[in-house]
Amino acid sequence: MNLLDMHCEPQHGKHSLSADTVSELLTHLPGWQLEGIELVKTFRFADYYKTMAFVNALAWIAHAEDHHPDMSVHYNRAVVHFSTHDAGGITLNDFICAAKTEALVGRA
Repeated sequence: MNLLDMHCEPQHGKHSLSADTVSELLTHLPGWQLEGIELVKTFRFADYYKTMAFVNALAWIAHAEDHHPDMSVHYNRAVVHFSTHDAGGITLNDFICAAKTEALVGRA
């Protein structure tokens, strides 16, 4: 399964992934962690400009996929949280967007 070739789909009425499926998919995303019902990773950068370039590129992906992360943005890092609120947990959409986030920094 190549997450980069996939696109998000509406999740209304769908359920979150099983714990086993989440664990399996996490093996494809080094550095991402499960925190409650969210996929979370901190991305570190050399300076504010590079941090903001990353955030803006991620915003473009989130808009294109219609799946938006929660983020906290700091001078040299951004913390990204993916979860599917409509499904009450983590769905394939979260993994698709996490993989595309990794691709932004050349780690996909």
